[in-house]
Amino acid sequence: MIRIGKPRNARSKRALAERDPKLIENQKTTLILRGTSASETIQSVLTDLHALKKPASIKFSKKNDIHPFDDHSGFDFLSGKNDASLVVLGSHSKKRPHNLTVARTFDHKVLDMLEFGVDEKTYKSLEAFKEVEKPRVGMKPLLLFSGAAWEQSDQMKRVRNFWMDFFRGENVKAVDVEGLQYVLSFLAAEEGKVHIRGSMIRTKRSGQKLPRVEVEETGPRLDLTVRREQEAQPEMWKEAIKTPFKQVTKTKKNISTDIIGDKIGRIHTGKQDLSKLQSRKMKGLKKRDIDHMDMDDATLVDEEEAAPKRARRS
Repeated sequence: MIRIGKPRNARSKRALAERDPKLIENQKTTLILRGTSASETIQSVLTDLHALKKPASIKFSKKNDIHPFDDHSGFDFLSGKNDASLVVLGSHSKKRPHNLTVARTFDHKVLDMLEFGVDEKTYKSLEAFKEVEKPRVGMKPLLLFSGAAWEQSDQMKRVRNFWMDFFRGENVKAVDVEGLQYVLSFLAAEEGKVHIRGSMIRTKRSGQKLPRVEVEETGPRLDLTVRREQEAQPEMWKEAIKTPFKQVTKTKKNISTDIIGDKIGRIHTGKQDLSKLQSRKMKGLKKRDIDHMDMDDATLVDEEEAAPKRARRS
């Protein structure tokens, strides 16, 4: 068992904080293992998967006596020790030749597993494609899923979900166009069979605004057949897809941000009564009756009314 106690310094505290649940997950690390017996084909497949997942990949060269479908405690231990969320095991036997077992973990315990058989006749590794540019380290591949079989059964949906999780990479806000050059195509011609092809995208001059796009196969060429699977337990699956409550931020009403980045707030007020509006007080604007006027004011009014009469006489 791995003991995780109270951190002794800031470095160990940061390391433990990285393992806590997050709203946006980090890139999942893949642990690639070799069984007690492994053919050259399956070893080459493990090397290709390790090359495509770099730098988020750890590959062990020693043999491991692990049979995950009988006892997956070995996966649990190695996943927790290496802080890996994905585990890949390659093995070979007479009953299951060229066998590839993949598993996802949650809280360093196996969540679900899939077992594939690799077709030795059609397999072609990355190194087999000579004089072709290979995908660079850290390049996020474009995933293309084609075929009606992906929607025919729950098994194929789980297979698609796994490969999307396997090659997901980090969440980024923007991607350079030059980095979108590698494509992984997943073709499901029939249920239980997946054909994986890797290609590089080439853009060449066409004499127009839009360039001419060419696709060149660069590997790996991999044909897989689903053999066995272990579904996730409903309680564990529900806990795995649960969003951390502390990370959820509530949106404030009537507050937005404009294009420049300034925060704008909107205030809703009730109906205003303008009759009660306080205005400037002036003596001449007051309404008064003549009976209540002073003598000076009354005399002033009489003189103003008599003034036009004198003007007409003159």
